[in-house]
Amino acid sequence: MRPPSHPTLDEGQHEVKSPEAEVLTKRRLAVEARNVTVSYDRLREKDTLIALEDFSLDIAEGEFVAIVGPSGCGKSTFLNVVAGLTFPVAGEVSVMGKPVTGPDTDRAVVFQDYALMPWRTTEANVRFGLELQGRVNSETKEKVARYIKMVGLAGFEKAYPRELSGGMRQRVGLARALVTEPRLLLMDEPFAAVDAMTRELMQDELARIVAETGQAILFITHSVDEAITLADRIAIVTSRPGRIREIITVGIPRPRGRESRKLAEFQEMREHIWDQLTQPGPEAG
Repeated sequence: MRPPSHPTLDEGQHEVKSPEAEVLTKRRLAVEARNVTVSYDRLREKDTLIALEDFSLDIAEGEFVAIVGPSGCGKSTFLNVVAGLTFPVAGEVSVMGKPVTGPDTDRAVVFQDYALMPWRTTEANVRFGLELQGRVNSETKEKVARYIKMVGLAGFEKAYPRELSGGMRQRVGLARALVTEPRLLLMDEPFAAVDAMTRELMQDELARIVAETGQAILFITHSVDEAITLADRIAIVTSRPGRIREIITVGIPRPRGRESRKLAEFQEMREHIWDQLTQPGPEAG
């Protein structure tokens, strides 16, 4: 039975907000996406693939929103639209009140595959984010050191990616994004490539860092537990074409560590999300 605090959105309806969500949305919006549709022409199949359709989502400043959904549902496509790397055929997206026309310095992306340059040390990889933006100055060395320390890599400044574990490489990628001090952090399954133990440690680290830096975060994940552990709200997406099926508020008190997963509320929310993920999508109707 679905918990009464998790209202389902019928087609064309908006999210029914809990009191916690109302507080969040009174803040200025970091992301405002309205009726976004993304499609791709497939030459081999001689047809058009609709990745997202009528996709709407708001993220408040300082809010952590996770998106979960089946493989191929358009989660990463939406993140790329917000990043300015993919453009919709319909709908509107704005970040910090400005229409998205391409990448900008107000947002940074953390990728699943680290995307580090193997010939650069930790220090040089982190500094690269500032180099891209033409922001290298007399304060750069101190700023780079501060964010390397923040992600727990002090002492590894001169190490090359091949000398680091998967979790450490992902910390370098996170520091590279954070050093630019973006107002919006876009994270595309950032912990998917690390082992389960490292994943839990990285979740704890991310929660700590977010509390310290205060960025808005759009977080893509396949892990329901990860979404509940980290997010303020969770957007559940249908199978392709991706649409918002439901948005729920995670009311479990922070910090949410291993013990939180034993709570009845956590388990109930997990079961509810899985129930929604297994419902047929628009193409099945």
